[in-house]
Amino acid sequence: MDRARNFIPGPNQELLDAKPLRSLAPMFPAPMGVNINQSSTSPLVVVTPVGQFPTGFGAGSLPAFGPFTTFSATANAFSPAGTSANVPIDVTPVSAYKTRSSGVTPLNDDGEPYSVSQTSASERQAKRSAGLAAEGSNGVKVKRPKPIYKNHVSGKLLAFLPTSDSTPREAVEAVHMTFEALRRRHLQMDETLDARRRADLKAGAIMMASDIRANVGKRVGTAPGVEIGDIFYFRMELCIIGLHAPSMSGIDYMSAKFGNGEDSVAICIVAAGGYENDDDDTDTLVYSGSGGNSRNTEERHDQKLERGNLALERSLHRKNEIRVVRGFKDPATLAGKIYIYDGLYKIQESWKERTKFGINCFKYRLQREPGQRDGAAIWKRTQRWIQNASTRGKVIQHDLSSGAETFPVCVVNEEDHEKGPGHFTYTTEVKYPRPLSSMKALQGCGCQSVCLPGDANCACGQHNEGDLPYSSAGVLVCRKPVIYECGEACHCSLNCRNRVSQKGIRYHFEVFRTTNRGWGLRCWDPIRAGAFVCEYAGEVIDELQVNLNDSEDDYIFQTVCPGEKTLKWNSGPELIGEESTYVSPDEFQPLPIKISAKQIGNVSRFMNHSCSPNVFWQPVQYDHGDDKHPHIMFFALNHIPPMTELTYDYGVVGAGTSRSKTCLCGSLTCRGLF
Repeated sequence: MDRARNFIPGPNQELLDAKPLRSLAPMFPAPMGVNINQSSTSPLVVVTPVGQFPTGFGAGSLPAFGPFTTFSATANAFSPAGTSANVPIDVTPVSAYKTRSSGVTPLNDDGEPYSVSQTSASERQAKRSAGLAAEGSNGVKVKRPKPIYKNHVSGKLLAFLPTSDSTPREAVEAVHMTFEALRRRHLQMDETLDARRRADLKAGAIMMASDIRANVGKRVGTAPGVEIGDIFYFRMELCIIGLHAPSMSGIDYMSAKFGNGEDSVAICIVAAGGYENDDDDTDTLVYSGSGGNSRNTEERHDQKLERGNLALERSLHRKNEIRVVRGFKDPATLAGKIYIYDGLYKIQESWKERTKFGINCFKYRLQREPGQRDGAAIWKRTQRWIQNASTRGKVIQHDLSSGAETFPVCVVNEEDHEKGPGHFTYTTEVKYPRPLSSMKALQGCGCQSVCLPGDANCACGQHNEGDLPYSSAGVLVCRKPVIYECGEACHCSLNCRNRVSQKGIRYHFEVFRTTNRGWGLRCWDPIRAGAFVCEYAGEVIDELQVNLNDSEDDYIFQTVCPGEKTLKWNSGPELIGEESTYVSPDEFQPLPIKISAKQIGNVSRFMNHSCSPNVFWQPVQYDHGDDKHPHIMFFALNHIPPMTELTYDYGVVGAGTSRSKTCLCGSLTCRGLF
């Protein structure tokens, strides 16, 4: 295929003669069983795109949210109001997401109907021969409470919403964290009933109905608060943060004015592998148009120059920037995908060619705009390292753990001539001052094979307030004072879903030299929100025998109250009528345990502090019953892209400790001290 700038069509190719399409109205499908009122207003609303929330958001009991920044449109992107551009345009965004209230079949990411398979009664009975998930111990069926969708919440429930002075990044993170908490809770309830439903679609529909979104109103160029390299696991995540409005279609577009004329232009595309896209080059993408690609041979047909295809063709002539999201296979699942925001591109040329299925398909070559940070390129680079660690350069030590971890922990220095961290003994365990056999025993469960969600007879489930703390994928559902995993006293197998953190590290970590904070920790793998990261290994110390004000020991962990971002991690299920679990700093209760990793420790000793962390600590018990001295496990606070430094909040100054240091985290919300 000839993709040169002076393109000459071949025998099976022809140039496009595009004409603009004026009216564009994407449909936002609601999941089955969720009714959302239709809006009677026109789907095309003439407004000037503003910040993260529309004016009037928070009517009723909510405080009004003003715009964070007012943006004006330019020919290439949106810039802060007051700046000038050579070719100003007036934009007519499609800001009303139309929702079907019934009769909708959810679709997957490739536009195919999503199959909802129902477990037969015999299968459920076989899996729950002891009357487990669907019934309680007395044979009475456990009914799931009917969801109550709250558009407005007040008082303590406001904890999860961004404030009026939040930065665009904070607003995006708050909205996304709320979505994830709501999705995890829905998934937990569905698994309790053995129901296979799309928790992501339900969480997205509830948030849209509650008008909790970021970047409301379509726009050309960047989406404020969304950074290149951000990763997502569901298309619905792209919708609620305003990166890509359609939950199914791969092309997002809008009607815009260029001078005295009006045109339909593409503003974002998702290259998720549903079509024959060429994405081996990280700076060039050959994108296939939409339509005509069906798994049913009889339904395949030539693509038409309409809707998104037409918008892409008009973007070629208008030269506007287009956001690009690239999809890759999730290495942790069989069929899942990971979506990476790869920045801004421009279409260079288009043509039409015949595919291997015999249909005519539109092709568009997009070139990445120069001067942007790496996005998909980092993903491809780390995947090569995982396949062959010897391809990683600047390695000064190939395995810091000396074989103690499942995967080697390499040490990398790309900053100075330091030869490696100071000497310490690597361990994967916590050393207690007395044997575990002398400590209080933890009651185990009598479950056969594995623990099942909703089993009223499972002792470990009852320890965790009736719900198993992890999803079937091993993701933590919510943060609690203490989480109880199954241990040696339990009858269930080692494959039980309630044995997660005790199995140790499952990622490829590297210890690296930072610019100004010594050594740090990052990961080659993507880590999803709620996933277990590592344990704080070391030596449990006696407070009476150590001077905590001794500045020589920088590796002491204390359960000091973390910042607001960590405390708000659970917020979201309040939207379906559940009681808030938010714990304010005044309500936070620290534990007496203190762990030193100065002499012995693992990778966790290299995690630096941040006032805007991506990891949080969680007390976990599984091998003893002394709740004052639990294991300290770290979990991902949000989705963490590969090669992102892992940080947690060391705690607020004055919250139970007199030790403090100057903070160098560089966060926009830096407190100055930690």
